[in-house]
Amino acid sequence: MVEKDASVGDVDQPDGTDVQDAAPEDFAATLARLESLVAQLESGELSLEASLVAFERGVHLTRDAQQRLENAELRVKALLEQPDGSFHEMPFDAGEADGER
Repeated sequence: MVEKDASVGDVDQPDGTDVQDAAPEDFAATLARLESLVAQLESGELSLEASLVAFERGVHLTRDAQQRLENAELRVKALLEQPDGSFHEMPFDAGEADGER
């Protein structure tokens, strides 16, 4: 049996899933978790088994982040679609998106 490295997360939830395996609530949390995993992997302090677990989690988080981005793109397209089915392209202004005008 392969032991998990505690630094990679081995706390189980009541339903038997690993706390670290649960998808984060938002995109920023997903990125933060990915950055943490990359830092752990780059440190070289994890065992081979723990590195493989961290890498697998990173792959899952990357897929989750990609899906979130695709869903956001679909939502934006739906919001910009005109009644006649055409799309009206609008330039993205980061200042306006942050509430600045």
